[in-house]
Amino acid sequence: MQIAIIGAGALGGTFAALLEKAGHEITVTARGTGLAVIRENGIRLTGGFGEVHARPAALERLVERPDLALVCTKAQDAETALAANARLLDGSPVIVVQNGLDGVATAGRLLPASECFGALSIVAANYTEPGQVRVTTAAPTYIGRGSGAVDDETLRWQAVLDAALPTVAIGNFVGAQWTKLIVNMLNSLPAITGLTVQQCVDHAGLRRIMTASMREAVRVGVARGVRFGSLQALGDRRLRSFAHLPLWAGQVLPGLMRVRMGNVPNLGSTLQSVKRGQLTEVDFLNGAIVREATLAGFGAPVNALLVELVHEVEASGFLSPGSVIDRAAPVIR
Repeated sequence: MQIAIIGAGALGGTFAALLEKAGHEITVTARGTGLAVIRENGIRLTGGFGEVHARPAALERLVERPDLALVCTKAQDAETALAANARLLDGSPVIVVQNGLDGVATAGRLLPASECFGALSIVAANYTEPGQVRVTTAAPTYIGRGSGAVDDETLRWQAVLDAALPTVAIGNFVGAQWTKLIVNMLNSLPAITGLTVQQCVDHAGLRRIMTASMREAVRVGVARGVRFGSLQALGDRRLRSFAHLPLWAGQVLPGLMRVRMGNVPNLGSTLQSVKRGQLTEVDFLNGAIVREATLAGFGAPVNALLVELVHEVEASGFLSPGSVIDRAAPVIR
């Protein structure tokens, strides 16, 4: 099968390498140095899924229609990348492998002739230089669409992906996007401080802020009428219970997530963007919570502060944990 991977970063590189290993013909799109390096040296995948050296075709944009496309860009780059390749993507099935809430809807709007699916990957991978991806946590990917039950087309593409890496078809995909968004509340503090996710969870003051951002996010989802999907032992009942816990008790949630990660340093995708000097997708993570809270008629001050601090770091460098704790104190309740 001819499969196009739009965006060859951490997840795109992982999917490209493993799908090529499974026997598919892979084309990736990339830009700048990343494009040149992949053309010259391919993609080297190490870590949790083993060692793979893939040699996909690498292009700035597609030149032929694929049988299947995976969109693996950062959330802020999705619309531009889809528009640039729309002529050849429209009509092909598209799987959007992306954080945030908007990716599948954006693909559906730009590609009206395509069947669009979403994928939520729990894989943690570090991409600190072009063409080099290290999987720090080998975990499943969840595929689905809409708010209903799993359909036959979802099962078809689940089988294709599952032959390359563990993939599960799920119903209530929209609710699962919200659950993944809660998990992604792990991302902002590493980007702000330069610490790994594990170090942030282990730091009592930072863990308290992280817990507050997660609890705020769940409360916003509840106010928006979300039925949270099941993902990595998290689901609607557990998250709704978490929303009512005091902060000292709620800290068990990031603690459990930290246990699942193990001890291989997990930088988080937002910190990786900062380290590469790129803009982050914080506006589609914590920023999505702020926008959804506004639609619900109230504020999300913890997540609004984290968005502000990530943008501050993008411009001027990391902040110390102590300064972050001091800045957060007025909005933590």
